Amino acid sequence: MKVKKAVIPAAGLGTRVLPASKAVPKEMLPIVDKPAIQYIVEEAVASGIKDILIITNRGKSLIEDHFDHAPELEEKLLSSGKHDLLEQVVGLANLCNIQYVRQKETRGLGHAVWCAKSFVGNEPFAVLYGDDVIISQKPAIGQLIAATEQYGKSTVGIKQVPDELLPSYCTLDVAQVQDNIYDVFDMIEKPMPEEILSNFAILGRCVLTPDIFDILAHTPPSRNGEIQLTDAMRTIAKHGGMMGVAYEGTRYDMGNKLGILQAIVEVGLTHPEIGTGFREYLKNLSSTL
Repeated sequence: MKVKKAVIPAAGLGTRVLPASKAVPKEMLPIVDKPAIQYIVEEAVASGIKDILIITNRGKSLIEDHFDHAPELEEKLLSSGKHDLLEQVVGLANLCNIQYVRQKETRGLGHAVWCAKSFVGNEPFAVLYGDDVIISQKPAIGQLIAATEQYGKSTVGIKQVPDELLPSYCTLDVAQVQDNIYDVFDMIEKPMPEEILSNFAILGRCVLTPDIFDILAHTPPSRNGEIQLTDAMRTIAKHGGMMGVAYEGTRYDMGNKLGILQAIVEVGLTHPEIGTGFREYLKNLSSTL
């Protein structure tokens, strides 16, 4: 069961990071010198993915422009002898085969994934949430793909979440299989305190088998009128078709103002160009706090 395609839902309105997201898609907000979605695409490519579908909506054309050629910029860099920068800019257009489809109505993550049905066809596929940047030595989605290819099941990326945050995420009923791999038997989206199954929640990544599309087609909207991907994945879990991988890596919530700042600081500290100077700046700043 080889995983060769990935879907990146990037159609959200970004209301948690307004007013910035009114002018710039939240997926294009930079972490130092790269927009968030570039980290996500690069993660997929590093995991062996060749074909990516990005789900967008109105106002997201900047994403398409970022991964396209920019002839005037490329010519300027070439004539100025800035070959390193030219290589970076041209490389963006050649990372992989990226396609786009619009989610014409904001009907939730489940509906966004359903929009990828024609692109996916009858094969397993990776889903990398557009809000979540994961920095890791081993690409996070690659860790999930390995589990799917080993066990032949859908796989969700999981992490333990503090009790007080679980009502904002989901909760999973799990049993450890080996090391960081678990069977997933049930899941509840945004649980009430009495509904919490464990501290494990799905965070940012999953690999799904194509039967998810038929399930999504028959999944009713949730209380907020959106079709939840978790509701469809719960059906798979209850039929014994779901694994969980407690992946290695640090996740940053790019739909959250604090998450954006954390990503900038922590990535900035290891950045080859500015890391040393930034570290000294933070040391000096911390002495005044």
